[in-house]
Amino acid sequence: MSDIPVNVPVDTVKLRIEKTTIRRIPTEAFYYLVELRYLWITYNSITSVDTGSFYNLKLLHELRLDGNMISMFPWESLKEMPNLRTLDLHNNRLTNVPTDAVPYLLNITYLDLSSNKLTNLPSDLMDIWPPFNGAPISTNASQKIVLGLQDNPWFCDCKISKLIEMSKMADTPVVLMDPFLTCSGPENLAGVLFQRADLDNCVKPSVMTSATKITSPLGSNVLLRCDTTGFPTPTLYWSKSNGSPVNNTVQESPSEGIRWSIMSLHGILYKDAGNYSCKAKNVAGNAEATISVSVAGTISTTIPPMRFTIGTGPPSQRTTFSTFTDIPYSTSLKSTVLPITSTMQYATAKKPKGSLKQTKIQQGGNGKKLAADEKSKKSDASKSVKDLKIAEETSDSAVVLWTVDGFPNDAPLTVVYSPYGDDDIKRTEETNAGSGKMLLEGLSPGMRYSVCLVAKGIDAGKDPCIDFYTQDNVEDNGQNQFFVIISGIACAFVLPLIALLVYKILNLYCKGHNTSLDAEDLEKESYVKFETISMKQRTLNSHPTELWARRPTNESERMLLCSRSSIDSQMTYKSDSSRSEYLC
Repeated sequence: MSDIPVNVPVDTVKLRIEKTTIRRIPTEAFYYLVELRYLWITYNSITSVDTGSFYNLKLLHELRLDGNMISMFPWESLKEMPNLRTLDLHNNRLTNVPTDAVPYLLNITYLDLSSNKLTNLPSDLMDIWPPFNGAPISTNASQKIVLGLQDNPWFCDCKISKLIEMSKMADTPVVLMDPFLTCSGPENLAGVLFQRADLDNCVKPSVMTSATKITSPLGSNVLLRCDTTGFPTPTLYWSKSNGSPVNNTVQESPSEGIRWSIMSLHGILYKDAGNYSCKAKNVAGNAEATISVSVAGTISTTIPPMRFTIGTGPPSQRTTFSTFTDIPYSTSLKSTVLPITSTMQYATAKKPKGSLKQTKIQQGGNGKKLAADEKSKKSDASKSVKDLKIAEETSDSAVVLWTVDGFPNDAPLTVVYSPYGDDDIKRTEETNAGSGKMLLEGLSPGMRYSVCLVAKGIDAGKDPCIDFYTQDNVEDNGQNQFFVIISGIACAFVLPLIALLVYKILNLYCKGHNTSLDAEDLEKESYVKFETISMKQRTLNSHPTELWARRPTNESERMLLCSRSSIDSQMTYKSDSSRSEYLC
């Protein structure tokens, strides 16, 4: 066989093509096998695999291509197999795994790259597995990841330092098929096991920030600085906790193993508040530090003082004032000279009756701006956020409701919340004033929280706030109720049994004293015995020898016989054709 067969039944679930002379897997070679789950193309002569070779294999769970001559594998073809968990490329001619292949290996739980020509692996590949991905280490067998990396000429340097570190870990979800991996280079580490290799020139990054918490006035400029050390020299990345992009960053490396970065925030707004993370990364590891930025106050416009010169003629005959309030009421403004531009459109100097009239002042370039500011202040005075309340609380979330007056629906609104009395761990959420509600998630059960609404145009310190409590953990209450119900049922069954047992013991104890026989009765009882035990039905024609012998008995003997016979009768099968007989 030299080509992939095309006459395979369309409902095939498992297909094995082995030990043939097939050299290539063409595009869409299996597109019609929509039910295929296991595909083994092993120990053939395959040297080429197309990017679209596995098109439409949505249900494929296992792909084995071991024992071929593949030198370049199309890793992007794995996106056509979203359910793939096993990938076996053992015994091929792969020389490297590119960094671009990492996103396509996230769901693989069994990866065999053994017996190839790999010298290193991308550092990002180790980051998708514990403990480097930040996920908690679990010993659950169903979450194990199996890696086959043996029989490769590994070059032990910083590029595979994470792999070397993983091989030295005792408890990890990643299981190596052969834990005794060996270095092939450099010369000083040739033949040394990974577990004994020591890479002195590899240092994980460490991060330090200029501050961990910054509170800045609204509209100010803020600079955030982050420094890192490590070898090779780490790269720094900035990110915000809400996922919004971070711009205006610069970084520089003054020397080997050292790097710093600065991020600038110009004219800071409420939406800029939050946590900013500085992440350092190199092939040896990762590190991260967080800076919390909060915004306080409102925008304030400062008007520089105005200078006025009154009078004409020589300078000695002129008088200069900083503001209108410094001008004497008796001074006439008819000869006023205003060489300095004013920021006000009109000014009025108050005076005693009948003295000074309103005078128009030359308007400067920013006169219109000030008029707009005055208008804005008047409109802001009518803006308010009211009716703040909590509509629903659960153990880990709450719904905040409010109404606004004077705000447009798209006006930015910041929801600030934190545990009561603990302002160090404040969290913020951005929304619009017109939305009227916000879901707060990630809360702790049974705690008191404070939530405030901060909007542009509301004076500092007048932000509406409210306190609330989250509910206790529902699961714990459910368990407590379950235990109470079980305990009640157990008590309902056990207590009557205990009472019955006590009653029986007391009854037996009392009977033992009241019904004990004296020696005379025991002597009479000693001769009592059954002469015959026969359950045959007596008839009128019965033989005389089958009749029960009788003798006169007194009342005490009859009672004794009846009591014993009643016990025997319980052990004897009863039917309509038989009845109990008593004879002594």
